[in-house]
Amino acid sequence: MPAPQVHHLFHAPISDHSFSADRRTLAVTRDNNVELYGASGNKFSLQDELRGHDKLVTGVDIAPNSGRIVTCSQDRNAYVWEPSKTGEWKPTLVLLRINRAATCVRWSPNESKFAVGSGARIIAVCYFEEENDWWVSKHLKKPLRSTVTSVAWHPNSVLLASGSTDGHARVLSSFIKGTDERPEPSAWGERLPFNTVCGEFLNSTAGWVHSVAFSPSGNALAFAAHDSSITVVYPSAPEQPPQAVISISTQLLPFTDLLWISESEIVCAGYDCEVYKFSGSASGWELAGSLEKGSAGAGAGAVREESALNMFRSMDLKGRSGGVDDTKLRTVHQNTINKVRAYQGGGGGQVSQISTAGVDGRVVSLKTAEQNAHQGYLKDDEFEEGERAAVSRFIRKPRKPVVSAVLYPGWRSSNVDATNILIRSCINQLTLEERSSD
Repeated sequence: MPAPQVHHLFHAPISDHSFSADRRTLAVTRDNNVELYGASGNKFSLQDELRGHDKLVTGVDIAPNSGRIVTCSQDRNAYVWEPSKTGEWKPTLVLLRINRAATCVRWSPNESKFAVGSGARIIAVCYFEEENDWWVSKHLKKPLRSTVTSVAWHPNSVLLASGSTDGHARVLSSFIKGTDERPEPSAWGERLPFNTVCGEFLNSTAGWVHSVAFSPSGNALAFAAHDSSITVVYPSAPEQPPQAVISISTQLLPFTDLLWISESEIVCAGYDCEVYKFSGSASGWELAGSLEKGSAGAGAGAVREESALNMFRSMDLKGRSGGVDDTKLRTVHQNTINKVRAYQGGGGGQVSQISTAGVDGRVVSLKTAEQNAHQGYLKDDEFEEGERAAVSRFIRKPRKPVVSAVLYPGWRSSNVDATNILIRSCINQLTLEERSSD
């Protein structure tokens, strides 16, 4: 597999990034601004800067056809940027009408709308109003009960998936009369007025949902949660239980983002600073391995926390002690990966190349089509050099996912009761030990 293309832009976290359709322009968030980089050979150089937000910019997206850029920020605002005749980018303020930070933003596939998630338990679906010549919004509210962390569009530009910190992934209708055409019937629903709930799924441990995504056909939904799992949902028919809900729990660190690269493959990345591939279908999914090249340098695999025992064993057997390279990970990214985007391909087909951006200020592009040298294996520091850990070592026994959101209050109360019982038993045990020692 060709070596990843690494662009170390600066020493600051990148919350989000987006490439133009021709991959000649790269937009990345940096603090309160968005920086625009232009391609010059295999390198990117800073060309422009979008200034307008006064707090951290949390999302950016470039419309592939029109080239318009939408940004959102913790200042509760969103802007649509369009190039003027002089070449400067002109911002247009969007009427979001939210009272908490905006967390994410994405254009719809037909570019007639975009969705903005927020900490106000609201998704603002924004569209252009010709009469008043501005961007206005309608709010998706129910049944959202917490901060929206991620949004993703269905290929029909009407259905919208969202992930929240209440552990739910939802599929909602964002149909706007006068803007949208009536979509074709699908497994998610037929009649889709605005704010229709087409699906609501709870993570098996009620962990925060960090990312949601529709498959290229729109016939499946995947979401990643903070319990280091991904869940894939296959709907059956409107108002019917899903055909399949498959949850894959891993012993990796949590994933912050995921992306379908085909109907049978998903790539995920997050706190392990590395991209992993899952493959499967409605009959089952499995962790296939890492996308990064297996070598002693960058991209060899995720470096796990080394225990004191392993450290002393290395010092004894190999004469190796702490050095300059001890703080350098053997992955391309040196810190958490925040976003995974399609770089080449997509649009309903195979994604042959992806791009990732992370806390280390790097944007990396990786090939997905070829098999890597460590397919089916993951690097682990507990093994000697040359040895590899089978993928099964990093898979936890799957829990039966909770599909019905009605079960959530019961889960919460029973969980609290169990926690209280555990705390009381620990206190009693400590009391008995103190008495016996006296």
